[in-house]
Amino acid sequence: MKQPQLSEAHHPRPQWKSRMGFILAALGSAVGLGNIWRFSYLCYKNGGGAFLVPYLIALFVVGIPLMILELGIGHRMRGSAPMTFAKVNRNWEWCGWWAVICAMFGIMLYYSTVISWCFNYVFFSFDLRWGIDANHFFFQEFLKISSGPGEIGDIISPIVLGLIGVWAFSWLIVFFGVQKGVERANKIFMPLLLVLTIVLVVLSVRLEGAMEGIKVYLTPNFDLLTKKQVWIDAFSQIFFTLSLSFGIMITYASYLPRKVNIVKDAYIISLGNCLFSFISGFAVFGTLGYMSHATGKPVSEVVSQAIGLAFVTYPQAISLMPKMFCNFFGVLFFGSLVVAGLSSAVSLIEAFSSAVIDKFHYPRKVVVSVVCIAGFFGSIIFTSQSGLFWIDIVDHFINQYGLILVGIFQCILLGWIFKLSKLREHINHAGGIVLRRWWEVCIKFVTPIVLILLFINNLQKELSSPYEGYPWEAIILIGRDWLIVALIAALFVAMRPWKRELVDQSEH
Repeated sequence: MKQPQLSEAHHPRPQWKSRMGFILAALGSAVGLGNIWRFSYLCYKNGGGAFLVPYLIALFVVGIPLMILELGIGHRMRGSAPMTFAKVNRNWEWCGWWAVICAMFGIMLYYSTVISWCFNYVFFSFDLRWGIDANHFFFQEFLKISSGPGEIGDIISPIVLGLIGVWAFSWLIVFFGVQKGVERANKIFMPLLLVLTIVLVVLSVRLEGAMEGIKVYLTPNFDLLTKKQVWIDAFSQIFFTLSLSFGIMITYASYLPRKVNIVKDAYIISLGNCLFSFISGFAVFGTLGYMSHATGKPVSEVVSQAIGLAFVTYPQAISLMPKMFCNFFGVLFFGSLVVAGLSSAVSLIEAFSSAVIDKFHYPRKVVVSVVCIAGFFGSIIFTSQSGLFWIDIVDHFINQYGLILVGIFQCILLGWIFKLSKLREHINHAGGIVLRRWWEVCIKFVTPIVLILLFINNLQKELSSPYEGYPWEAIILIGRDWLIVALIAALFVAMRPWKRELVDQSEH
């Protein structure tokens, strides 16, 4: 019996004004805060240049195949993630909702708070407000961190003020739609971010001692490649840095014209994102080299954790720079983080808003306004004195479990239930580079196996000891239950009727 599938919207679907606009928007989503500090930190702790080996392998084994899959299915089904999954099989619509709900009411809530931190640090850079002890300033004076996740404490006013700016700016962009909002903003964001990063790199590598840091960055310690965690970190970073399983790339691809080179665009987005991370690494390690030279400590001892790299180590290094230079360097660095964060924030809001518009046919401006207001109030908990703990736990569970599960389900649905060969034919018919059978093998076998192994490894570590030593009740309440509530919400919304007719589309 042929299964009825959802038709396209009655109204014309928005389209990108240009191919470059789409690529810049997709890059804006992929390139975020993690490209600047998390990638560099992973290189730092996983053998410097040696980390690039598993990182590139992960890019071609998991990253690019999944990118092609999401762009291809979004382009063929012409809908957001929930609508796309519903067109493939009505029983799997919930998976699309789980992805966009986790992205919007999980990642975006705490991500907007971290952008607010960066925004505050732009202003702190004018007078180097962190003083001589950047660690004490960040944790005790700025965050006023409580004793643990259970002690919520007060709301930090400067973070809330920054949060208002982040949500208002994001609302303004998504409010005006695909062409006039998202595309136009990213045509400004991405060139600006590239210029800021290049200037940052040029300034960093000219610092005294910078070459020592860059030597650590590029010199491979191949002995570390025998350690399992290095490979896990590389595959995890690729999966998350490309915005896979967020529903974003599916949504963005649905705005493409009928004829488009999907494979080529997938390579451009994936390689462009990773190239940006690699280039940013020169700025980070050049600065670490300078700090090592100024303090007399080896490069291997100047950073303790990823978040400390941005808000503790970098400010400390900036304070050691010449007075006429340090303020500008600080504004440049934290300004880059703000731009990178906002470009990703816009995509998270767009993916969820597009799903609601597809499902219920509400006006865009109403949907975006309600979503951003709800998102702002949902973010308030992360501005409290316990906010750092909440961010850490929610980020861990959504990224290490929620999105990996969505990725696995996506491979099962599109690789085994849907006829993957038909999607490959569609991608080839759309034009450009011909996609070969190796891609089907990756989606059906290689990619899901890798994701399953990542999931099992994370679960084993979780069961052996609580994440970062947090109390079990906090982990269950904040992390696990957050995912469960998102899943229940996804199932509830999936059961609601679509505001469009059902037609027989057996070719899907």
